Amino acid sequence: MRKSKILLLSFILILLFTSACSNNGGSKNNNNTGVNSTPAPSESAANESTPEAIKEESGTPEMDFDMGGKTIKWVSWYDESIKEDNPDNIQRKQNLDELMKKHNFKIEYVTVDYAEYASKVTASLLAGEPIGDIIRMARPWMIPSLVKQDLFHPVDEYTKNDKVFIQQYTNDYSQYEGRGYGFRSGINGAASGIFYNRTLMNKLGMKPLQDYVNDNDWNWDTFSQVAKEANKDTDNNGKLDTWGLSTASILVQALASNDVNLVADDKQNLEDPKTKETLEFISKLATENIARPTEGGDWTEPGQFFRQGNTLMYAGSDYEMDSFKKDMPDLDIGFVPFPKGPSALEYYSHLTIPNYLTIPNVVDHPEQLVYIYEKINDIDSIYDYPKQASLETLFSNEDDINNAKTAGEIINRVDGKDGYPNMPYYELVGEILEGESVSTVIDKYKVPFQSSIDEVWKK
Repeated sequence: MRKSKILLLSFILILLFTSACSNNGGSKNNNNTGVNSTPAPSESAANESTPEAIKEESGTPEMDFDMGGKTIKWVSWYDESIKEDNPDNIQRKQNLDELMKKHNFKIEYVTVDYAEYASKVTASLLAGEPIGDIIRMARPWMIPSLVKQDLFHPVDEYTKNDKVFIQQYTNDYSQYEGRGYGFRSGINGAASGIFYNRTLMNKLGMKPLQDYVNDNDWNWDTFSQVAKEANKDTDNNGKLDTWGLSTASILVQALASNDVNLVADDKQNLEDPKTKETLEFISKLATENIARPTEGGDWTEPGQFFRQGNTLMYAGSDYEMDSFKKDMPDLDIGFVPFPKGPSALEYYSHLTIPNYLTIPNVVDHPEQLVYIYEKINDIDSIYDYPKQASLETLFSNEDDINNAKTAGEIINRVDGKDGYPNMPYYELVGEILEGESVSTVIDKYKVPFQSSIDEVWKK
């Protein structure tokens, strides 16, 4: 009790002192003497300590250079010229126009067909005559084979402005031996997750999938439980006519959701406990008949099953919603993140072939090119987050929008056939789906996996 009174008295004294200081500071007769003689910090000085001000400091200071009328060639497999189709792009185009005038350069966007892109770009790089000054590349095409030949400038020292540059693309996706060789702004990539048929869910009287997300209980166990619950014989003819999951062949998504990769640097990663967990999960989906069995179709079969309207869940990426709206206009389709794996703390999306912009090593002044890219994209966006316009076009349900936003915030790279042509990836998956034990499959494929990796890394 005594302690409480002392604290109360102290509090009252502090209030009286603060009030006195405030009144003195507000007096018209204040002659800068007394307790308020020290001037209050200016608004600009106060702002210097705010997180926003600190973040601004990550931007590259203004540079003064003249490119002598040079034409910068920007090469990609699609037209990357700035379309003035929204307020953000209008700002970008204005920035580019001002930069071209200030630094005396022009820009030419070169488009090369995707089917021949990698071979054409690689041939030009090896010949010492790259087809562009800024070239979009996919990780498997350049790392490690081209980077180890010193054919690209490292750019990580120029990409500190995290208001513009997505740090994961430089420091992870394009990283080789401690340096980052790629840069990119805008969005991380597509959000991958689970599309579900809300109409079917309600018809079956199931607990809303959104409830699992809201309760932070959306994981592999609840996901499997939901899939089992939707496997029903609704007409009592002895055969299932609704299914919970369109396929068990979702290893890539599951690896990403458990925060693990098949390859760690230049080593196979099959024996990692998190990889084993993931393979056990895929095995369970198949051997316990949780997922809908294949009918012998190709890679499009799971999507076809989902479009039939009798399958609750399909693992896919956000952009697929556009086709679902066209193909399933009478059904209410929802979206949730891919469920968390047991070794994961967050929801993750996946990416198998990350791509980004690069600068060939024979091109002079890479810092100027990255600077120009930075200043083009250093804008005050009208959007709350980078994919807002896209997601609000794809989805009309607020929960679905938020789920896609969350799912796309962290994207894990999953290596496989795209980076290692001779990796027996599909053979491994096939044996898991056929019921072979995980330990047996790992023992069988760890050496072939490592051999396929060595073919790429030890050339």
